[in-house]
Amino acid sequence: MKSHKTLFLLLCLLAQLRLAAQPQPAAVPNRQEGEGPWPQLIIRGVILINSTGSPPLGPVDIVVENNRITDVRVVGTTALPIDATKRPPLKLGGKELDASGMYLMPGFVDTHAHIGNNNGSDASYVYKLWMAHGVTTIREPSAGNGLAWTLEQKKKSAQNAITAPRIRAYTRFGMGSKQPIATPQQAREWVRQNAKAGADGIKFFGAAPEIMQAAAEENKKLGLKSAIHHSQTDVGRWNAMHSAKAGISSLEHWYGLPEAMFTDRTVQHYSLDYNYTNEQNRFEEAGTLWKQTAAPFSAKWNKVMNELIALNFTLCPTFNIYEANRDLMRARTAEWHQDYTMPELWKFYTPSWNAHGSYWHSWGTEQEVQWRENFRLWMAFINEYKNRGGRVTVGTDSGFIYELFGFAYPREMELLREAGFHPLEVIKAATLNGAELLGMEKEIGSVEIGKLADFVIVEENPLKDFKVLYGTGTIRLAENNQVSRVGGVKYTIKDGIIYDAKDLLAQVKKMVEEEKAKTGFQITQPGVAPHKH
Repeated sequence: MKSHKTLFLLLCLLAQLRLAAQPQPAAVPNRQEGEGPWPQLIIRGVILINSTGSPPLGPVDIVVENNRITDVRVVGTTALPIDATKRPPLKLGGKELDASGMYLMPGFVDTHAHIGNNNGSDASYVYKLWMAHGVTTIREPSAGNGLAWTLEQKKKSAQNAITAPRIRAYTRFGMGSKQPIATPQQAREWVRQNAKAGADGIKFFGAAPEIMQAAAEENKKLGLKSAIHHSQTDVGRWNAMHSAKAGISSLEHWYGLPEAMFTDRTVQHYSLDYNYTNEQNRFEEAGTLWKQTAAPFSAKWNKVMNELIALNFTLCPTFNIYEANRDLMRARTAEWHQDYTMPELWKFYTPSWNAHGSYWHSWGTEQEVQWRENFRLWMAFINEYKNRGGRVTVGTDSGFIYELFGFAYPREMELLREAGFHPLEVIKAATLNGAELLGMEKEIGSVEIGKLADFVIVEENPLKDFKVLYGTGTIRLAENNQVSRVGGVKYTIKDGIIYDAKDLLAQVKKMVEEEKAKTGFQITQPGVAPHKH
């Protein structure tokens, strides 16, 4: 027990030292983008893809007054012209947005979204990438730039003083404590202080069971939400089942879930020369973990799943952040890196001993094959969890492992589709499920009367191809044998303010161009020297 406590204290101290060493985030400029809000906004002639289980519906006119949806009115049928007599009237001072033939969804919610992590990602750059991809709400786990800074950003976003999604700020457990948390009493006191400071929740990584129990109970009693990424240093004695029973809101990634379903062991089958500080060890051997657990639909597998669902435990898989493990070349050469990835972020991604998630010491076919099987088993659990009524959300954890802010969001949607979700179920995971996890379902997450005016509008049907949600769109071949680009979010609407998503992306591209010109750095593949102007 003493050695476990010593390790936890050391991890807490290292986390505090890393936070203290981080440079101050660059200032986020006041909002220059977006039109509105207006006393009334009417979105005309759009096809509604809602998150309520409804099939697409349209054309409809959606009426917003003072940032609240007041009417969703069907104004025609597919094959006939719109009936002008059915259209809601525009009031004096109102705004009409012609979205004829376009598709509208509720604003997207990213339930695992770091606002940069000392990896060359200024907040304004990150915000615009998210907003360009329709992300209007984020949950910031860990408050990596400090809680006070994150709360100030939350306030400015709520006031629409900056161009940014609305923010829910979670604090890393123990962050800011003057001394490492070593007793249940200290844990409860830290949780009370965290709530008093204004945090929306806590992100746990694990600790001694008595500390976890005390902190989780106190947090729930105060009405705050929580998330957990089960660190392998503590998952042997506190796994996903313990977290759910203690009242923690959501599981991030998947660590702790296989461990709850072991049938012939109590710990992962670590190689005997394994070292946790060697991230290739961590990620390589994690790729063998799902096949060490109970078989899909076995008694233990079913028991764990049903108990977690009964406890209203949410799963935020973040499939995309692990995808490089099963296809490193794909992740490394994604077409958007050249124009939209900052040089410092690219350097952070590339192989390194000391940058988190840059563990490509020697990664090849054998590791990728293991991870493909890992994905197959993991996806089977997530899909069935959804089928039985469990809540699954869309989270990205971008800014690591070649996953770029914004662009990772439609990729996560594609991966849920690969797992077996119907496209409409993916939309629900991306919107209403995320709102429910954050306790915001009365405000956002679906297009219903009384809710806030957060929408995503795209010219192509995303249900047929989620690739049209990427900022770079996707390719199509026309009858004249000409290849063209289609898609990309057309408008992101937050709080009734209309943002030109393509303009936001163009601004990001310009930021990257200016940074490259200033530094002389060009993105190259590992082992190839960067080109200097």
